[in-house]
Amino acid sequence: MEVEVEWIQILNASIEYIEMHLCDNITVGDVATSVHISSYHFQRTFSMLTGFSVGEYIRNRRLSLAGQDLVNGHKRVIDVALEYGYESPESFSKAFERFHGITPSQAKKQGSSLKSFNRMIIKIVIEGGSVIHYRIERKSAFKLILFPEVFSGESALDEIPHRWQQYIQRSPENRVCPEMGVRLFNQVSNDAFTYGIGCREELVMRIPKDHISFTIPELTWAVFSCEGAMPEAIQKMWRRIYTEWLPQANFTFVDKYDIEYYTEGDIESSIYESEIWIPVVAK
Repeated sequence: MEVEVEWIQILNASIEYIEMHLCDNITVGDVATSVHISSYHFQRTFSMLTGFSVGEYIRNRRLSLAGQDLVNGHKRVIDVALEYGYESPESFSKAFERFHGITPSQAKKQGSSLKSFNRMIIKIVIEGGSVIHYRIERKSAFKLILFPEVFSGESALDEIPHRWQQYIQRSPENRVCPEMGVRLFNQVSNDAFTYGIGCREELVMRIPKDHISFTIPELTWAVFSCEGAMPEAIQKMWRRIYTEWLPQANFTFVDKYDIEYYTEGDIESSIYESEIWIPVVAK
């Protein structure tokens, strides 16, 4: 079953925008604005569907083209570095060598071996037959006590599980019940968000000093059931939501919050249960 044509068009339009502005100082927010989607959900959708963050894709395309320019032998290294957005030959050389495995100077020599990272064209096909369990539920406003930290969209997937391990190891007086992980899309930067670990206010006797009280307003939520060991199971469900459910759903996400809800039990068990809550509105 093919994903809705609209989504394919949106993602391909975003790649077209990137290609047209590879030599400009573009941000994730610029790309998202060009296709009229919130920065956070665009970046997450792009990453889930392509396997690359937006930043990685832009870097790889720039370095691939920079390699071609140097092989032609007509441009100086410093000119190529500046053309593709690097502030100095040194920063360009480090990035170039990480990508190609050789330095820019070596790339100018005849017979050098380089890597090519071609422009993407999105063609998505969903292979049906798998089941996603979800429900649409209206929830009254509720208060949370959270330990908040700010993350970038590009590094959050690796950093958040590590922060959970650190939080769980805190002394009891310096933490609350780690019942939820809550994303708050409240940062000025298009690439950043606040992520809070915590629980409902009624479960807390005393609020630790580095925690905050936060109210989630009354909203309609899409609640997805998840089973399996953490963090792999919930990360897999996030991918399925973006690649299987969202493209064909009759709902769109509200770009304010999302919540990961954790039950009591062994988080390493294959039958451990958790949920993902995403506020939605009907299309």
